[in-house]
Amino acid sequence: MLWLLFGSLFFVPLIIESMISRFEVEGLPAPQGSKRHVGNNRFIEASKNLPAWRAAIEEECRSLFDEPIDGALEVELWFYLPKPSSVSREFPSVMPDLDKLVRAVGDGLTKGGAIVDDARIVNLLAYKRYSVDGWTGVKVQITHL
Repeated sequence: MLWLLFGSLFFVPLIIESMISRFEVEGLPAPQGSKRHVGNNRFIEASKNLPAWRAAIEEECRSLFDEPIDGALEVELWFYLPKPSSVSREFPSVMPDLDKLVRAVGDGLTKGGAIVDDARIVNLLAYKRYSVDGWTGVKVQITHL
């Protein structure tokens, strides 16, 4: 609760209501945006896993949202990636790039009908971690500001 001051006379409580949606998409997070040249001036997505990952995001969104959220949005994304047994580092400070993982989710949220457009995202928090329990995917929180 915030308090507004009107002059120096009195305070008025201001209650800010915001809609929050939380959900998970299970699967192997795939980056979007890396292209590879296939000849004749043609490029395709470098990640072969992207179509399945985007389909999983879109399917989850369609099952949860009757209509897309419009307006200014804050989106928080927690990506969980498989940790190779040969890796000893705590954080996945290697490919895929976090910004490209985010791009795939943003487009999936839009095409799946969760949000009107990913251009509505004004605040973005994104994290990339290794899975500790074997679950891979993304945990999503959308807050309507």
